[in-house]
Amino acid sequence: MTWTTRPRSDHATLSAITAGQGATILFIHGVGLRAEAWGAQLDALSPHYHVVAVDMPGHGDSALPEGDLGLSDYTDAIAAGIDRPVVVVGHSMGAMIALDMAIRHPGKVQGVVALNAIFRRRPDASDAVQARAASLDGVRMADPSGTLKRWFGTDASPERTACHTWLSEVNPAGYKAAYTIFAHQDGPDTDALATLPCPALFMTGADEPNSTPAMSQAMAALAPKGRALIVEGAAHMMPMTHAAQVNAALQDFAKELWP
Repeated sequence: MTWTTRPRSDHATLSAITAGQGATILFIHGVGLRAEAWGAQLDALSPHYHVVAVDMPGHGDSALPEGDLGLSDYTDAIAAGIDRPVVVVGHSMGAMIALDMAIRHPGKVQGVVALNAIFRRRPDASDAVQARAASLDGVRMADPSGTLKRWFGTDASPERTACHTWLSEVNPAGYKAAYTIFAHQDGPDTDALATLPCPALFMTGADEPNSTPAMSQAMAALAPKGRALIVEGAAHMMPMTHAAQVNAALQDFAKELWP
């Protein structure tokens, strides 16, 4: 598919792409991206549901608030636009936010899907991501080549091209703020996961080196209504590169909650 810019609506203080009617599925992208990263999911699910893909603070058309921000600030900004229980779907840092929302705003979340979510990084992986965060100056965006290689390898594709554009155009201060939070988080609290009241799907790629299958399986084992799904041949940008598998899993999950 093509990854063209789409019209926006307001979502509390944030910007969002919206489409469709019915029960709401809310999508939260990862660091450096924007709502269009969910284009394949929006197209597949909007004939059946009301879909909302937000721009995180400091990304896309959403402004970056002033002051020091924590994960809860991102979560609360998105939760403020929810007026009825939703299925919340997050990717990478968006998965952190989605899980935080399910834990701290349970009345607003009917089910949660965490795609490529981290949980208890290895010390070397934690050191690497924190070093990348420390290297950001918030004024200029670094060359995205290293990120794209981690996400896509070396093969050219429309998905790689789209991500290159988004990473090159993102607000550098917004990127630094979000990436710093992402680098210093280690996934949801174990006790909170163990008491998560809603159904939860933890999904990642079999070839994902950072948000590994073992992480998703560990979180699924802790959540009372959790389960894991590993997509063969997929890596970090699974919602874009393996959209058919992701869309099928989301449709099945939504049908269980809204028969």
